[in-house]
Amino acid sequence: MSILIPKIVVIGGGAGGLELVTQLGHKLGKKKHADILLIDKNRTHIWKPLLHEVATGSIDPDLDSVVYSAHAVKHYYRFQLGTFLNIDQSNKTITLAPLYDELGHTILPERSVHYDYLVIAIGSVSNDFDTPGIKEHCYFLDSNQQAQRFQHSLLDSFTRIHQDDNQQQSLTIAIVGGGATGVELSAELYHVSGLLKLYGLTNMSSKRLRIQLIEAGPRILPALPERIATSAKLELLKLGVNVREHTQVKEANEYGFITKNNEQIDADIMVWAAGIKAPDFIEDLGVFELTRSNQIHVNQFLQSTVNDSIFVLGDCCAFTQADGTQVPPRAQSAHQMAQCVEGNLIATLKNQPLSSFVYKDHGSLVNLSGYNTVGNLMGNLTNNSFFIEGKIARFMYISLYRMHQRAIHGIVKTFILWMIEKVLRVGRPKMKLH
Repeated sequence: MSILIPKIVVIGGGAGGLELVTQLGHKLGKKKHADILLIDKNRTHIWKPLLHEVATGSIDPDLDSVVYSAHAVKHYYRFQLGTFLNIDQSNKTITLAPLYDELGHTILPERSVHYDYLVIAIGSVSNDFDTPGIKEHCYFLDSNQQAQRFQHSLLDSFTRIHQDDNQQQSLTIAIVGGGATGVELSAELYHVSGLLKLYGLTNMSSKRLRIQLIEAGPRILPALPERIATSAKLELLKLGVNVREHTQVKEANEYGFITKNNEQIDADIMVWAAGIKAPDFIEDLGVFELTRSNQIHVNQFLQSTVNDSIFVLGDCCAFTQADGTQVPPRAQSAHQMAQCVEGNLIATLKNQPLSSFVYKDHGSLVNLSGYNTVGNLMGNLTNNSFFIEGKIARFMYISLYRMHQRAIHGIVKTFILWMIEKVLRVGRPKMKLH
């Protein structure tokens, strides 16, 4: 007679979700103490803070991504390709949308999946605030597919400028949103445009690139300390970025953006990187208590306020701290939430008390490509914040990705991957050219 084991279903294989199933796989799945299932609408994972580098071709997602199905076998969990569609709390089932191939043929029909414990880790998407024309004319960088779509358009534009007989022709890219994504993308674009001469596109260079970084607020990087924002702005101005603060966009058209003051900002390529929200279908479910940005309210244990068997983590999670502020949507937040949910799921199965989530802000870093890295680190022994920049900050920025790799691969494989990157860097192009 077979013994039924609890089934833990995690929806979303982002930074937090993938780290969670990896750890649960080793602690529960390996010993058959629980059935761990990861569901994601994509077949591969790439660390979201790297998407701006995918968008510029600085990294190749085909080489730097993690294939869920292969990773699942090695780490004792299961993977299922699917898109979360609905939830039935009373029967503890979720519904997955039909799965189609590129030609529209049905691979799998709509289907349901049972769970004993559910973890929602679906991340976030850009918030266009229903601004007219944004969806029709702008690129977004919320997923690997969107980043690659931008990268293909960027390459086409580089080629057009290179082969244009008019040597005065330039490429103008307008980016709305002065947060980390917009700032890092601006610097990375200048970096890759400087590499084009290495690959025969000698007529296209950083001198023929015009970048407009548009921020509605009084300064870029509004969520970070002012000293970081000031330092980042100075670096961007040195590169040639036109940093436009106090500039609110009210509309987009085929020619560019229209500001609240009715100024037309022309652009060849438009990017929207302003604000985030949880996907709209979460609101359509009509199940959870939500914030205005569709984030799901949770209790102190990261359980949803409507059902104790449903946990939430990452960007889609609205956790209110003791001081009344919400935990910011960052990779370090998702990492810490994943650790808390892991411990509480294990405690639940053992009928032990759950642990409250306490967010520890370790600081923030902004990487301006090869030009500079700036940030602040929070002191562990004091309440002070230490400003860092240059090589030390760059090392700390890279270390964040290594920590993520360690969480999903382990120490040994992370070291091997680091060595492979070193070797490949010798013969591998510095940017993706296809």
